[in-house]
Parts: sequence; structure tokens; C-alpha cells
Amino acid sequence: MTSQMMLKRKMKGYDIPQKIQKLGLYPYFRIIESEQDTVVRINGKEVLMFGSNSYLGLTNHPKLKEASKAAIDKYGSGCAGSRFLNGTLDLHLQLENKLASFVGKEEALVFSTGFQVNLGVLSALPSRHDYVIIDELDHACIIDGARLSHAKVLKYRHNDMASLERTLERCDIDKVKIIAVDGVFSMEGDIANLPVIQSLAQKYNANIMLDDAHGLGVLGNQGRGTADHFGLTDQVDLIMGTFSKSLASIGGFIASDKDTINFLKHNARSLMFSASIAPANAASAMAALDIIQSEPERIEKLWANTELARKLLNQAGFDTGQSVTPVIPIYIRDDHRTFQITNELLNEGVFVNPIVSPAIPNSSALIRFSIMATHSQNQIKEAVSKMEKVAKRLGILENEISTV
Repeated sequence: MTSQMMLKRKMKGYDIPQKIQKLGLYPYFRIIESEQDTVVRINGKEVLMFGSNSYLGLTNHPKLKEASKAAIDKYGSGCAGSRFLNGTLDLHLQLENKLASFVGKEEALVFSTGFQVNLGVLSALPSRHDYVIIDELDHACIIDGARLSHAKVLKYRHNDMASLERTLERCDIDKVKIIAVDGVFSMEGDIANLPVIQSLAQKYNANIMLDDAHGLGVLGNQGRGTADHFGLTDQVDLIMGTFSKSLASIGGFIASDKDTINFLKHNARSLMFSASIAPANAASAMAALDIIQSEPERIEKLWANTELARKLLNQAGFDTGQSVTPVIPIYIRDDHRTFQITNELLNEGVFVNPIVSPAIPNSSALIRFSIMATHSQNQIKEAVSKMEKVAKRLGILENEISTV
């Protein structure tokens, strides 16, 4: 059999999505026909959006739209090259200065996506005999970046500081050790135990890289993130963030000291060999930063909504795990039933995201329920009420018997 035939056979043999589609439960690539807001349009029907990462609800803010349009008028639609060569605009430098100031670091460096940040940084900083130490529930881009580094990759149990210390004890004293960890875990909604991580890093001469994709705009003074939330900005070596959540754009950045940023500019391959973010994206991210700092009531509303949603979900009997943030997991603990409730909820007019194996074990399958500052209390109450109704119908809530 030729290589071409073998590859075709492998591709044809992958039929898991088709099987789920035949069951009428396929929950991916759902087509949205409107702007990202608390209500979106799907198949001509209005649906409550509880699956968005736009925590501050800025994706359709007039000031972001105006900034994007003005950037297109001045710079055009794209940069036609990488930051390393012809793709650096004065706009990018302005954004980097704003980001560095916002998160409390000397300099920042903007990449085309958040995923590309972690690929580039983690593959560039450590050498073959160094260590990248990761939480077992870190985001996929941390895992992939660590793999690309050729360093020794060690995992510790999720937010288990005794496990982290045992892992650090295994490392050679004279090698670089980078603890790469999510600030807010993107599926579970809990926060990294940064104070203890920092203490252990100091004890074992390790560095900390904080992925704050879901902490930026949510935690800390004016949404400056997880490190600021704990008062540990100066103790965290690298702070990473994305624009696709609270900053309502696309792109990502790493912030650190000048020497580290200089090194990454000339060694992070995902920066050097990827096209830079479009002018409109940079401009809208800057506008979002301005709004976050000038409208603190948005973050206050986000947390009020989060507390209301969690209270209602818990009163209904849902298991929301250890979440303390606007990312609220609802554990279903079975892939098939997670697909079922996701599909039923969409039919009822509520959009949520299913998280199933292999991303997480089947026994941890969950619905990811995400809160926005722009949700009304009535929207939250309506969504939770419909979730409770569907969950009871499917026998998902405790002491309920399925009628299907």
C-alpha cells in the first residue's frame, strides 16, 4: 500500500464527528449570524449566549468599532509580513507600551494569537537539558509549547502544591526551570495558587510564566490580572495574555523584562515566521484597554453576575466544581449526556460549550458556562431555569429520573 493510500485510509477512517452528527448531537462549528453579544442569532433564531470569552462584553462596543475602522483607513487591512521583517507598525509599539504598563512589566511583545505566544516563548527560552514544569490542566498551547522546547517536561497534579514541590525536587539544581501555569484555568474556572507557586519557585530557583488569558480584565486592580490580584507582579517573570477574551480582539502578548523581550524578538519562531496582527486588531485591543481602565463598573458587574449565576446553579443542584471566576463548569461527567444537554439547551435558546474527552476524561465531562458583564440578571435567571428544566428531563440532576 502506498503512502498516499495509507493516509487516505486514515482520514476516511476518522468518523467520530459523523457518528455524533447522525445522533443529532454534534455541538461544534455552530454558525452564528450576528455580532457576539449576550444574544446571538443562530439559524434565524435568537439564542442567549453563555459560551463566549468576551467577559467584559466589549466585542460590539462602539469605541472598539470606531478604532478598528480608523486603523483600516490609515494602515489598510493587513501588514503583509511578520513583525520581524515588514510587519511592525507604530500602532503595534503603542499597544506594547500600553500592555507593559498595564500588567506592570518593562516591555511587552505582541504575537498574532495567544496560542502563538506560548508556542514561541516556551520553545525559545529553555534548552534541551532544562525543565518546563506544567499543571496537568494547563491549556493546550502551554503543553504544545513545552513539547516544542525539547526541554524536559514535567507535570504536577492540578493546583496541588505538594505535587509541584515533589516535581521541583526532581530537577537538577543548575538547570533552568520554568513553571508555566494558567492564572485562571480555562475549563475549571479556578485560580492558580500563585502565592505558594511563587514561594516554591524561590525555594527551588525556578522561574514563573503566567498564562493570564482568562485573568486579564477579570482579576486584579482594574483587571490587571492574576499576578496583580495576589500582589505578586514583581515575582512573576513572564506574564502572557490574549486579546480574544476581555480585550475583544485577536492576538496575544508576552510581558517581561527588557532582556527577555529582546531575546524573544530574535528567537521566538512563532513571532518571527508568522504574520503580524492586523491594524484593526491592534487598535481595538488598545481601545479595550482604555475602556477597562475608564469603566471599572464593567468588572464590578461581571463579578455581580458571576455570583448570581453560581448561586442559582448551585441552588438548582448543579456541580460547579472549584470555580471562583466567571468561567463556571457544570459537571455532567459523561460525554454522551454532555452532548445531549448542549443540544437540548440550544433548542431551548441557550448556547453553552461542551467539554468532553479527549480534552478531559469522560468522567470529568462538563458544560462551560461563561458569564459576561453585559448579561442582565433576567438573562442569567432565564438561562439557569432552562438548564434546570433540561437537566431534569434528561435525568442529569441528582434524584431525577430520565423520561427520554
